[in-house]
Amino acid sequence: MKLAFVFPGQGAQFVGMGRDLYENSGAAQVAFETVDDACGFSVSRLCFEGPDDALKETRNTQPALFAVSVAALAACREAGLFGEAVAGHSIGEYAALVAAGALNVVSGARLVKARADAMADVAARRPGAMAAVLGLDAAVIAEVCRQVNHVGVVVMANLNAPGQIVISGEVNAINEATLLLREKGAKRVLPLAVSGAFHSPLMEPASAVLRGVLELTAVDDPKVPVVANVTADYETSAAEVRANLAAQVAGPVRWTETIERLAGSGYTTFIECGPGSVLAGLIKRIAPEARTFSVGDTASLRAAKEAIGL
Repeated sequence: MKLAFVFPGQGAQFVGMGRDLYENSGAAQVAFETVDDACGFSVSRLCFEGPDDALKETRNTQPALFAVSVAALAACREAGLFGEAVAGHSIGEYAALVAAGALNVVSGARLVKARADAMADVAARRPGAMAAVLGLDAAVIAEVCRQVNHVGVVVMANLNAPGQIVISGEVNAINEATLLLREKGAKRVLPLAVSGAFHSPLMEPASAVLRGVLELTAVDDPKVPVVANVTADYETSAAEVRANLAAQVAGPVRWTETIERLAGSGYTTFIECGPGSVLAGLIKRIAPEARTFSVGDTASLRAAKEAIGL
């Protein structure tokens, strides 16, 4: 058995997430407190108590997801579970890089806060939209994006699984693309409740801000294999990590290819560290033979450990 850890992205958050880990795992509690200190506010209280509207704000969502993910990672390690490779979906990539030893929790938290602030600032200045396209091939979606680029910027942002791709861009272009995609046979095109056009060229100013922060941040070469969102390939050096994280803000999350890369390397078991089970569901669609577990509290951690046989 080859075990990989994966870490979820925005949309997985909910009020109350991580509280059980904080209350029952000493390692998870330390992780939460470290993120609180690094971010300069009580991220843990926001996770545990909300309110929901505040938790949904990009500035808060990203640090909150990072906190729960690194807390789940710490609890897994405390229980004797260690991923031999890692990957994260969008903001989840930062927790993955902590798991890989490229970032420590403090530097990861500060980068996440800088990223969240930069993305929120850009979204406020240049509004955008995102929509999930269900039941249509990537090639068809890519062609539709090209066809409507005269209206405005629209790109494939999250290639999540076969038949599930998210587009991102300017509002008018998203609206035009939605009509065309339905004509092309999409089962559904669902607007997402987000504040901006994440993972699109509209986020280039945020990418530039993050690039500057990364230059001042200590980053190490990954100690275990880690697959980057924007390349869907292994990154092996601190320089690659910096470049890929900066590019990721305005570039695509190539999740389908990421899981295919890991499965092709022999990884058969995946533990999703963090809230919810979105990634486990996507992985089952990409690699149906894979075993998946979602660890967001001590009960799910115990179940995963027993099923794996440790």
